[in-house]
Amino acid sequence: MYTTEQITSLKQELTGKGVKYCIGAYVDIHGVPKAKVVPIDHLGHMAKGSERYTGYALDGLGQAPNDDELTSVPDLDRAIQLPWEPKIAWIPADNHFQGQPYALNTRVALKNQLAEAAKMGYGMNLGIECEIFLLKQGEDGSLSVPDPEDKLNKPCYDVRGFTNNFSWLDKMATTINDLGWDLYSFDHEDANGQFEFDFNYADALTTCDRLTFFRFMAKHYAREEGLVATMMPKPFADKTGNGAHFNMSLYDLGTGKNLFACKPEEDPNGIGLTPLGYSFVAGILKHGRALCAVFAPTVNSYKRLVRRGAMSYFSWAPVFNSYGSNNRTNSVRIPAGGGRCESRNADGAVNPYLAATLVLAAGLEGVREGLDPGKPNEDNLYAISEAERAERGIEFLPQTLQEAVEAFAADPLVEATLGKELRDEFIRYKTEEWEAYHLSVSKWEVERYSYMF
Repeated sequence: MYTTEQITSLKQELTGKGVKYCIGAYVDIHGVPKAKVVPIDHLGHMAKGSERYTGYALDGLGQAPNDDELTSVPDLDRAIQLPWEPKIAWIPADNHFQGQPYALNTRVALKNQLAEAAKMGYGMNLGIECEIFLLKQGEDGSLSVPDPEDKLNKPCYDVRGFTNNFSWLDKMATTINDLGWDLYSFDHEDANGQFEFDFNYADALTTCDRLTFFRFMAKHYAREEGLVATMMPKPFADKTGNGAHFNMSLYDLGTGKNLFACKPEEDPNGIGLTPLGYSFVAGILKHGRALCAVFAPTVNSYKRLVRRGAMSYFSWAPVFNSYGSNNRTNSVRIPAGGGRCESRNADGAVNPYLAATLVLAAGLEGVREGLDPGKPNEDNLYAISEAERAERGIEFLPQTLQEAVEAFAADPLVEATLGKELRDEFIRYKTEEWEAYHLSVSKWEVERYSYMF
């Protein structure tokens, strides 16, 4: 809890900037922000848990209609004045229940796991690569690429496709830098209408807060252009999907030193990763199939995790529970220069708090147990034979949401990390999502079968 002096200081600062209202935004199990809004004069009340919520009305917060209400407690050190509406301050928040942090809130779960890492002397750095489509919506709800010149078969890094959408891109880039996130690169990505923003890594909680705000911001600026921004994993069957690759390392809490980084010549594999880093990777691989459920948490996610699908060339999406150096056919990659590992099966639908919680727990288990991931895979895993993959012990990642949820449910690490209630909520919601998908009748089915039979 914050002192009266801290609350008064922030209130004065925000009022001086023109803020009239505050949003204390927590997320549901999907990572979707939820909040009430209070006038600035009531910031002190909100900071002490005045805003109450019926958990039963929200996805994944585990309550029955007769349960006491949840509250939201804002993290006042992380307030953002909305650049497009300076009367409003956005503040990340945690759910509490009867005065204590609520274990089914995924931001709380991440804080709990970071505390476990801290007991070992570690913090977690996290960078998330944000891939996103900028599209137009037809009257029938269909989505299409708005730029008539964005038609190249391989549009990745296309300069004309970039400059033709400069208005939205400039709003995004300017805001990212004004917020202090340090945007260091952005480009037209591999699909028509797709872009990527790369800003500097930070501690895991900060990066998860930023991704949550990024999605909110991107959609707002797209609406200003009369368009739609989406991080949906796979909007088009014949185009690359939206990844949200997790780039991770552990750092020393005392010195801030990156504990995964070393000179390539100090690493027997020559890729610049310390023994601690390799053990962390081994933990991710040990639980890779279960982690896939939170990295790729929707029915649509598994239409991205294919080698080629309806595309004319390889999709770049990881389909194997494997690791390698600067090789994008592995689900875990050690990028050029080393010092970090990248989980590439994370997609744009990820709840970053939930995924970061479980991947950190898996990595720390690898560290505690001194696990070894074996030699890195350097060749094109899409192209080698099934027999060779089996000989190397390379498993496929789950190929459907149902398969991923089954792996999630079967892995003891999940309950040990999240607790039974949050584990069960995720399984329930994702099982219902899978079943609802199979009860629906798609346009593809109607077009294929109504004339055939």
